Amino acid sequence: MSELAELLERYRRGPEQVAVATTGAAGAELDYAPAADKWTIRQILCHLADAEIVGATRLRRVIAEDNPALMSYDQDAWARNLNYGQRRTAQAMETFRHMRTENYDLLKQQPEAAFERIGQHSQRGPMSLLDLLRIYSQHAEKHAEQIRAVRSAYKESRGKA
Repeated sequence: MSELAELLERYRRGPEQVAVATTGAAGAELDYAPAADKWTIRQILCHLADAEIVGATRLRRVIAEDNPALMSYDQDAWARNLNYGQRRTAQAMETFRHMRTENYDLLKQQPEAAFERIGQHSQRGPMSLLDLLRIYSQHAEKHAEQIRAVRSAYKESRGKA
């Protein structure tokens, strides 16, 4: 399997991995933060939804425009100011799943040469469509692991109570 095919498959499976990691999480567990500077499951899900929306714009700009600007964003400010602590987890998961499906469908239709197209990220510099796919393929995997760690810490904290 080529790197591109592997990355596309990993990208496609992201929401499934997150859904498996969150299965059965409810109530106080969704809002448990293992440390003051760590996100809750609710916040992680909201971040995934919003990051996929940002990703949708970045992917489309690189595909459609010549050398577009790709702006960074302050994920902690988004978490604070977009009310991640109050948003519904089911809605965030559905938004993430829907946007990822739309993005995957777009990416899988692109010719291999499209993955060489470049955009200019405001912090990282030149990034190809393939670079973006690598980052977003890892993104859901990383956060699924983070969710498992939060759940484990929650269960451990409940055992000590």
